[in-house]
Amino acid sequence: MAAQPEEGAQTAGLKQPKLGGKSMTATEMKRTPGNDELPCLSNHAPWKDCFYEKVQQRCLSLQETKAKMIHAEKAKEEKVKKREPCDWLSKEWFSEDKESLDTRIYLLDKLLPTLIPGVEKLLMEVERKNVLAPDKEPTKFNPINFLGEYLMRHHPQYGISTRSGPYVRGMKMVMEELKTEMPGTTSERLARMKSEAKNKRKEKEQVENMKFQVKEMRKEALAAQFKERTVDVSGRVPVALVQSALRSFLDVIASTPMDVRQAIYDRKLEIVDTLAKKVNIGEFTEYVHSYTEHFSNDTFQEILKHLCQRADDFQEARRHDTWRQMFTDLFLDCDYGKVGLLDRQKILALLVDFYDRSPVATKRGFCNPRQWPIIELQEIELADLWGALDDQEVCEELSEKLVLSQTGISEGEILAYQPVDDNRQGTYRMRTGVREGLFEQMGMSEAETGGISKEENQAAESSDAEDAAVAKVVKETPGRKESFSRQHGRQFDQQTSSETRMKDEDLVEDQGEDLHPIMAEIQNRRASRPRSAFDKNCLNLPQFVQLLETFVGEDISLPTVKRLIAFIKEEYKQTEEEKMEQLEKVHHMSRLAQRKLILEALFEKWDNNASGFLDLEEVDAVLSTFKEGMDKEALRKAKQHLCSRYPQLSRVGKLSPRAFQTFLELVASEFTGDGDEAIDNLVEFLTASVERSHTEYLQSLTRRKWLRDIQQAAETSGASMEAVYKAVFKALSQDAEAHGDNKKISAYIALLEENQPSPERGHFLLRYVACTADDAPYVLNKILYRDMKGVSFAAVEEGKPIHVPRVQLHGNIHFWNYDRPVEERKGSLLVLPLHDACWRAFGILGVDTLRDQCEKTIFLTHEIRFYQGVSHAFSKAYHHICTLENVLQMTVTALDWLYPRAPSIHTVVTYLVEPGKDKTCDYALRKMITTDNTGQKEIHSSPVLLLRKENLSRDYLFKCVDSSEAIRTSVCGEHHIAVPLRDLSGQAFGIFDISVGRHQKLPPHEHKDLQKMLKIAQAACSEILEMSSEETEPTDVLEAEHTANLRHAGILFHQFMLQDLRECVQKLDAESFAEIKSYAEPPAAVHNIVKAALLLLHPNWKGSEETENWSQCKLKLDDNLIQEIYCFDPTAASVQVQAELLLDCITGARRAAARQRGWEPAQLLDHWVHTCLALAQGTRSQHGKNLCLQPLLASSSAVPPVKSLNSSSNLSDSGV
Repeated sequence: MAAQPEEGAQTAGLKQPKLGGKSMTATEMKRTPGNDELPCLSNHAPWKDCFYEKVQQRCLSLQETKAKMIHAEKAKEEKVKKREPCDWLSKEWFSEDKESLDTRIYLLDKLLPTLIPGVEKLLMEVERKNVLAPDKEPTKFNPINFLGEYLMRHHPQYGISTRSGPYVRGMKMVMEELKTEMPGTTSERLARMKSEAKNKRKEKEQVENMKFQVKEMRKEALAAQFKERTVDVSGRVPVALVQSALRSFLDVIASTPMDVRQAIYDRKLEIVDTLAKKVNIGEFTEYVHSYTEHFSNDTFQEILKHLCQRADDFQEARRHDTWRQMFTDLFLDCDYGKVGLLDRQKILALLVDFYDRSPVATKRGFCNPRQWPIIELQEIELADLWGALDDQEVCEELSEKLVLSQTGISEGEILAYQPVDDNRQGTYRMRTGVREGLFEQMGMSEAETGGISKEENQAAESSDAEDAAVAKVVKETPGRKESFSRQHGRQFDQQTSSETRMKDEDLVEDQGEDLHPIMAEIQNRRASRPRSAFDKNCLNLPQFVQLLETFVGEDISLPTVKRLIAFIKEEYKQTEEEKMEQLEKVHHMSRLAQRKLILEALFEKWDNNASGFLDLEEVDAVLSTFKEGMDKEALRKAKQHLCSRYPQLSRVGKLSPRAFQTFLELVASEFTGDGDEAIDNLVEFLTASVERSHTEYLQSLTRRKWLRDIQQAAETSGASMEAVYKAVFKALSQDAEAHGDNKKISAYIALLEENQPSPERGHFLLRYVACTADDAPYVLNKILYRDMKGVSFAAVEEGKPIHVPRVQLHGNIHFWNYDRPVEERKGSLLVLPLHDACWRAFGILGVDTLRDQCEKTIFLTHEIRFYQGVSHAFSKAYHHICTLENVLQMTVTALDWLYPRAPSIHTVVTYLVEPGKDKTCDYALRKMITTDNTGQKEIHSSPVLLLRKENLSRDYLFKCVDSSEAIRTSVCGEHHIAVPLRDLSGQAFGIFDISVGRHQKLPPHEHKDLQKMLKIAQAACSEILEMSSEETEPTDVLEAEHTANLRHAGILFHQFMLQDLRECVQKLDAESFAEIKSYAEPPAAVHNIVKAALLLLHPNWKGSEETENWSQCKLKLDDNLIQEIYCFDPTAASVQVQAELLLDCITGARRAAARQRGWEPAQLLDHWVHTCLALAQGTRSQHGKNLCLQPLLASSSAVPPVKSLNSSSNLSDSGV
């Protein structure tokens, strides 16, 4: 029994054993050999649970009792302290003497707590016995013995407690404080830690208090701004505006610290794409403070200013939205034929009249209608654009063409115009939807038709404008009983000719039901928000509204705007003949669009395997049976005309969708009778000539979706090829899995390059630029030379796919994976040439099945046809990226030219327009290049994507794209000019966002240089886009283009500038130099410019009298010089350009010449010399570069960078 307490103590200290162990009976006790300990009982013994339960209860009870005792003692001590305060005489033990510190601590800790009570007892005993009385007899009381006995009885070792007096308690407190001063002791360290913790806690409280005060001050500042800037009667502001202000803050404040940017980026804003959701003052302050609580005071003051500025911008936007609504109503009033179009030339003429008759003070607020951006840059004469500065004479000739008739209206009559009462109660309230882009057109999104005649082609190119008949405005505005869309849409529907709709419906019905699903699918994948295309003769609703908004500017009063509206409403006239002509044009364009849709659906039905082309001979054979072969002569003539328009057809015999449409229209034009009826009969005949099962239709539909993904990847990748490569390999793998019996394939792409490293091995080489993931170690960046094994060069030269069913039997296959054993090199290989729009090869797409161990790995016909479609889709995507690269490179050149001439420009941001991901998505803007006021450019490697609903502060950019018109506006105190970069159809596919800072206008000479840059950039952009067209053959202007078989985008800008300057110089004559030649001693600037021009033409005149002596120099200013300048080619190999010498002559001369009247010829010569220098240097720099060229492809030189690719699926472990 003696061992039980010990055993119980050990058991109480153990944790309860886990259940689930091996159970044992009483007879299964284990004994370790050589060990005399008792065996353990089973973990599942019943007594264990009972034991642990009782012990646990007992332990908890003891713990609770002990805690109560401690609390009671502490409470008792507190009562004693209150009743008998400490004797502060004990503080006399404090001393600054550090040497006696340990002694004092020892005395206070070990001796005095026992000695002092003993002395107190001794004194009390002496007093009780009256030992110190002088008259008393000596007693046997010995104080020493008494004190000794007390000390022995109350020795601290035995723990006999005594009641402490006030002095002793004071000594204990002093002792504890002295211990904290003793270095290296536990008490000192603990006291230091407590002190530090206390200080930190105090500092934290102070910081929290300061933060709270700052938070309250900031909330008060936000609330004050909310009250000052809120004009809504409900006292609320839209959340979308607050979000837009927060997003735009990072763009406005260029020096924003990184931590501030991160604070906003980390917490993404919830996208609110409507102005209906609003917040009150409390919600506003909490919402904004949640994003700005980490801002420094300076940054917070900046964002307060920014919010204030954005509030002012919003108020200004509301005012402009009121005007835009008024202009919208004016458009509908003037659209007498209800076709959705107005005559642009008449509107411009009316603006000129109104401007001329307006008071001088009012004119200052208008934008001059004779100048850009009211008129187009292409409408300005070259002499005015490159001539001297004269604001009164610019575009006078154009203005005379615009004014169709003299109205004879006086200034007083202009002021007398008042708005006509049209039951609108004279008020135009802001519609919240206008800020959300509610001027949406209902029209076509493409303009290409490939029609029969030139007139039809021109009409088709502007089909977006003519087909935009209705503009919907949603979101009912308070104060008006009927929404805008219902009020005017009903009127439009009633007055629109139903005859055209019936004809279009009949046209669709006549084609039968076979094409309906295909047509519906084509319409479904088109953009849901078509953009306006510029037309020099017509204005649709967004363009008209934007034109008038640009004209009135920002500082015009509302009464003036109303007078302008009344003036246009009164003076805009349209005869019945003009109405009918316009209506017929719209009807014609509608029918062309419907025909285009039908022919596109017919092409897709014939192209069952989505190869992207049709065989000309196959189509010709079927058409030869039309009407039992009675019209073979018409078919022969149509084919002849088609081959003359598409020269490559006689070589390859492949019809693209556009060529197929053109072919049918040419065939119909050769028939007698009505052309529309003839083409309808052809469509009906060809539709019935091909039959497809439902399975084939679904297979074709799926494959076309994969091909569209490739094109969409090119259009939404920000000019990056990596997404295109991924889409190509994904399409190949998905088709092999779904329609190729689950083949395991490898794929790779190789592009042709000029073989500069080893020309002896062939003039060209194939470089593998992309492949599936597992093939990268063997194939990526490898080079295939002509003298190596392989069939790739044969595919390039023949222009046809090469299919090797069994590579092990071919004998001329190059295997990149040398680790693969020879006996495993089995499978099929397919090499497809990559062609451009003119069917010139520029690379190959290879597909093999070496990974697949199955016996049947041969590619079937339908697979090969689809892979041809993939190669065709990749080619289109590749050249789309090339085109964007060329446009961006041209843009860089244009900006380099502009910035030295326009230092007042603050920044220029270049955007590209990208389509939405699907039909429900609006287009987006991709931020590509940012150029600051020093000319430094940032080409964004990961371009930012701007969405309309997320960037209300950048809404002017989307308005620019919607209308395809230049826009002037003010954002956050900075003035911006948004200029569209148009494609061949007139739609905006890029934007220059030009910020002039706080300056409302540029200086005149800088404004003119900006116009030159924009005009030439647009011309160069159109040239780049035309180079990728299958109907356009490049024309060489410079020798460098012909000798290098290359049209480099880097020199294209200067090339077009040289062409403009040639035309301007050609219009000069000997009399044009009369004023310059009249100088006996000309200004140094004039002499240097003429000297530079002569030295450029005749380098051997350096230092001679012909250039140094003015009397000899001015004799050269004659018609011969003009002819030499016109014919001079700075890129010719025979031309020697001494750049340093010429720069010394013309440096600084431009600014002096630009400010002098009569020096226009000198200005032209100066621009000409600079342009020739730029072309010469650009050409020489390109000769030294090893560019990726297409030997059989002469349409592009800028090639996207080579990138490795991680495919989404592992397709191969080796390359062929």
